[in-house]
Amino acid sequence: MLWIGTSGWQYRDWRPTGGDDTGFLYPAGLPQRLWLEHYAERFATVEVNNAFYRLPERDTFAAWRERTPDGFVVAVKMSRYLTHIKRLREPAEPVARFLDRAQGLGDKLGPVLLQLPPTLRADLPALEETLARFPAWVRVAVEPRHPTWFTAECEQLLRRHGAALCWADRKSRPITPLWRTADFGYLRFHEGTARPWPRYGRSALRSWLDRMYPPATHSHAEVPTGAEGPTGAEAPPGGHGTAPAPALTDVVAARTDRRGAHDARPEGGGVREWFVFFNNDPGGAAVIDAGALAGMAARRGLPVTRAPRVPPRPAVCR
Repeated sequence: MLWIGTSGWQYRDWRPTGGDDTGFLYPAGLPQRLWLEHYAERFATVEVNNAFYRLPERDTFAAWRERTPDGFVVAVKMSRYLTHIKRLREPAEPVARFLDRAQGLGDKLGPVLLQLPPTLRADLPALEETLARFPAWVRVAVEPRHPTWFTAECEQLLRRHGAALCWADRKSRPITPLWRTADFGYLRFHEGTARPWPRYGRSALRSWLDRMYPPATHSHAEVPTGAEGPTGAEAPPGGHGTAPAPALTDVVAARTDRRGAHDARPEGGGVREWFVFFNNDPGGAAVIDAGALAGMAARRGLPVTRAPRVPPRPAVCR
């Protein structure tokens, strides 16, 4: 399954101040307290980015669980207290506190993202101790940003723990190695080069589909369903030819199966599902690009979660 969403849902410029709603996720009259419900009808997953800045209480996570439909998956970014302040040192208490709260999501808890500071040089013992603090059933993705992490030793460490290297894109190019160290993949889109900024072009999105699903492992013949690109009216909440989110019991079973084979990590392949999040939120670019990528995946016959087709905004709104 290819899960596609955005990094957060509470962006004021995703709702127009009045007039034309074209190019916006939220209608002008929709109050902010209902944005999550509106988002979750159109996407099957979200990455909670603000937990990095301030870790929500358990009740907040539980409320998100109640407000989203069955099968919805919430990826959560680890608190910066561990990654940026402690710099992975003494991880036991920060990880325990994070999990105690995030487990308010119940079965909707998705991967946990550890984004490391760009000034943090490789410290494999610290990363090893941190990953060991997570229970086997928790999926962890690691996003290193200093080049000293990109070594064979780090790759093997991630593979031993079944942790995914977070693939990352900035300016339509990979800024990390393309290691496959777990049976799930995690990809973040930070900034494209198309216009208007920070949109992604179609060729960049196609290239990332090819990286996730190489031609040798999947047919790239697209189903002719009309003109490609983020144009036209928004699709209904179910998406545009995309597969519905898996039943909650199926999601739980997949997680259990993965951790049950803890000592049999994939050697460069075997990725069962991808989690893709667009972090290029200004101007609603993340929503538009997420819908475009989902459409491309659906036309290739890939199992992909729902995403809306939001057309670009009129020039006057940019």
